[in-house]
Amino acid sequence: MAKLSIRDLDAQGKEILMRVDFNVPLNEGVITDDTRIVAALPSIRHLLTGGAKLVLCSHLGRPKGEPDPQYSLQPAAERLAELLGQAVAFAPDCIGGEARALRAELEPGAVLLLENTRFHAGEKSNDPQFAEDLAGSAELFVNDAFGTAHRAHASTEGVTHHVGKSAMGFLIERELEFLQAKLESPERPFLVIMGGAKVSDKIEVITSLINKADQFIIGGAMAYTFAKAQGFEIGNSMVEDDKLDLALSILKLAEEKNTEFLLPLDSVVAREFKDGSETRIVATRDGVDPGWMGLDIGDASIAAFSEAIAHARTVVWNGPMGVFEMKSFAKGTEEVCKAVAASEALSIVGGGDSVTAVKKFGLENQVDFISTGGGASLELLEGKELPGVAALSEI
Repeated sequence: MAKLSIRDLDAQGKEILMRVDFNVPLNEGVITDDTRIVAALPSIRHLLTGGAKLVLCSHLGRPKGEPDPQYSLQPAAERLAELLGQAVAFAPDCIGGEARALRAELEPGAVLLLENTRFHAGEKSNDPQFAEDLAGSAELFVNDAFGTAHRAHASTEGVTHHVGKSAMGFLIERELEFLQAKLESPERPFLVIMGGAKVSDKIEVITSLINKADQFIIGGAMAYTFAKAQGFEIGNSMVEDDKLDLALSILKLAEEKNTEFLLPLDSVVAREFKDGSETRIVATRDGVDPGWMGLDIGDASIAAFSEAIAHARTVVWNGPMGVFEMKSFAKGTEEVCKAVAASEALSIVGGGDSVTAVKKFGLENQVDFISTGGGASLELLEGKELPGVAALSEI
């Protein structure tokens, strides 16, 4: 990799600003899932052990460019202290006199967490003065927040212009290894599984990977746009009517590239979008009756998709097969998840709902890699350069 790594830094006695992703879910000030804090621990421990004066910054939630107590990072500082087994100082703002004073007091091996960067409008607008103030007296910068690496914000891109060197943390390094390096020349057959609601959300990933993949599986609501484009009745199923031509062009492209495109053979349909509603399984060729909607893939689809997964040597999965949040429509996603987990292929689960599904079904330890980024994962799979990575120092 051409970018500087945390492994390459001499941290001893240096103030290092590190962008982490502590955008954790809160319920009345209590963290309900500390996965993102835990994910940052290897990089944090590495720098502290190396004698860094470590300053952490992050966003949390979507405050409107001004302080909002419900989005304070104070609970994250307290949880980090518990996980590290050492004190974590907390600055009530990410810039300003008090933050500067707390940074100046840091000793080697000590850590300070700054308040939410999005309490300032300059964070999202990548304001140069805000970026300079945030960089402060830091000599080095480490970005380990993959989930925001696709945003050119002050804390991901702007600060790199005000420090000596900028490097990626272990988390970003691993994301690039799996989502980029390992897919340069994947072991074949290479299978891509795409699900979710809209073709338009995944079009760039599909068109990018269709050049590399041997097979594609399409599930979720986006499958009904393909079904309607091919002339099948889809009843009240979700569809992007303005993307029917696009769906046909994707199918044509797949044919030209000799990439097998597997669409659902059948669907679990219901009259109502709610758990426990009456369901049927209908074949795609027979169509969905008016008043009914497809909410999951059926048993024939599960069998066909599972067989394809079993024969693959590299699998990338992004997006559920149905409305897996409801038990009535979770089977398709669960069975695909089990097939991926059981496969001998290198299995990569790209962010968002797929990660939620893998964890829901307790299979997170049976896949090779789970991405921590939603939009960032997609953009990397699309072949785009991420601003938060592009800004890092070259080796």
